[in-house]
Amino acid sequence: MIHVKQLSHSFTLGKKDKKTTLPVLNDITFKVERGEIVSIVGKSGSGKSTLLNLISGFSQPTEGEILIDGQRVTDFTEAAFADFRLNHLGFIFQSFQLIPSMTAYQNIELPLILKGESEFKRKQITSEILEKVGLTNYQDHYPSELSGGQQQRVSIARALVLNPPIILADEPTGSLDSETEADLLQFIKQLNSELGITFLIITHDDAVAEIGNRTIAIRDGRLLEVGEVR
Repeated sequence: MIHVKQLSHSFTLGKKDKKTTLPVLNDITFKVERGEIVSIVGKSGSGKSTLLNLISGFSQPTEGEILIDGQRVTDFTEAAFADFRLNHLGFIFQSFQLIPSMTAYQNIELPLILKGESEFKRKQITSEILEKVGLTNYQDHYPSELSGGQQQRVSIARALVLNPPIILADEPTGSLDSETEADLLQFIKQLNSELGITFLIITHDDAVAEIGNRTIAIRDGRLLEVGEVR
């Protein structure tokens, strides 16, 4: 499903003759199989978020390659990867990334509009997803009128609306209290079990990491260990 092969990445700082190369990731190799929940753990600055950005196609690696569903996505143009993301990847963010001027319904519907779906189909799919995440009664609420847990459910619903085989999550419970976090983690496990969605989760939270089938640990940009399937 996801195969990262000998991936390295560096940032170049400074200008002209005063450039400095800052290595962030070094020779990372691992696989995520279809239907797994895999957690990538490491301290702040270890390279976790950079790795997720590379897998998402928002950055290009300095060396190595990434295959998703058998496609070598590191060869994609920016436009090709944008189209690939729309059809293959869903995203969950720590800060929810909801549009404040849109209702919960409109935030969830937006990817369908971008894909060019008809109004009838958008209404059908959005209503089904709202019911799945338990927010039918809150569909006309704006993000500021929702709790943190409800906002994250809207974010998850938006990630689900195009039925992606893979969801990438960056610290998905980082803005939630412990009780809401537990509910959300149970919901992720439910989605994985019922829909077979593959989850790749970036986290520094042990409770989040424990819901996965495996844990991949990164320290100072290097792969420290790949945990066994649980």
